[in-house]
Amino acid sequence: MPAHNLPTNSGAKPTLAVFKFSSCDGCQLQLLNLEDELLTLVGAVEIAYFLEARRRVLPPPYDIGLVEGSISTPEEERRIRQVRRDCRYLVSIGACATSGGIQALRNWADVDEFIRCVYPSPEYIKSLETATPIAAHVFVDFELRGCPVNAEQLVELLSALLLGRKPNIPTHSVCIECKRRGYPCVLVTKGEPCLGPITQAGCGALCPRCERACYGCFGPMEQPNIRSLANQLKNEQGRTNREVKLALRQFNGYMEPFKQAGDYYERLEQKET
Repeated sequence: MPAHNLPTNSGAKPTLAVFKFSSCDGCQLQLLNLEDELLTLVGAVEIAYFLEARRRVLPPPYDIGLVEGSISTPEEERRIRQVRRDCRYLVSIGACATSGGIQALRNWADVDEFIRCVYPSPEYIKSLETATPIAAHVFVDFELRGCPVNAEQLVELLSALLLGRKPNIPTHSVCIECKRRGYPCVLVTKGEPCLGPITQAGCGALCPRCERACYGCFGPMEQPNIRSLANQLKNEQGRTNREVKLALRQFNGYMEPFKQAGDYYERLEQKET
């Protein structure tokens, strides 16, 4: 992260660029959903490249680059390298950019078979064998989790970059958010396969607030005890190794250590058959 403020000696505003790769655009929309904060942001930075928000495009280099989406095609693989060269600080935002997202589910399947089933002319489809996060291809200065990212965390990140300090982004579990808000534990009271104990905070415990189990859209917390949670799901709820595997392989299934644990329970599943 930066050790000094971004503005140049000339006093010009720092430039912000927002790029999209394979994704749903939801994380970019979080910027537009900032409403009142967006006006302050526009006053602090020059939005130089943001195709979802404006037609005007300024040439690189850019001070801050926000990247949404996974790398899923050869063209994207080439383009992300150019984006890295064009940006002083590069931040990947959202589950797709930080872990491969939903697209990464194909990493455990036959991509060619998917293409043959979906497209009438599969010979025109150019796709990589795997969908991977931005950091698998270029150096990333910071990763902001979520599906989509938390708008308040996005403001905190941009503020930190502009002021030259480290972003204050929590790394504890969703369970902490539940406790602070007084929500009943759906893992205990409802017997739901909740991933809250191993998932990083940031969503405001949205699903437990609605009495639904957390499904890990912010990825693994710092040092998650996945084995302990899996044992509880199997021993107390009667969940199978396959169910544990599928619970881990959702929005962030290709992010370590969810990936390692998912592969482990897949091996256990195969031994059972």
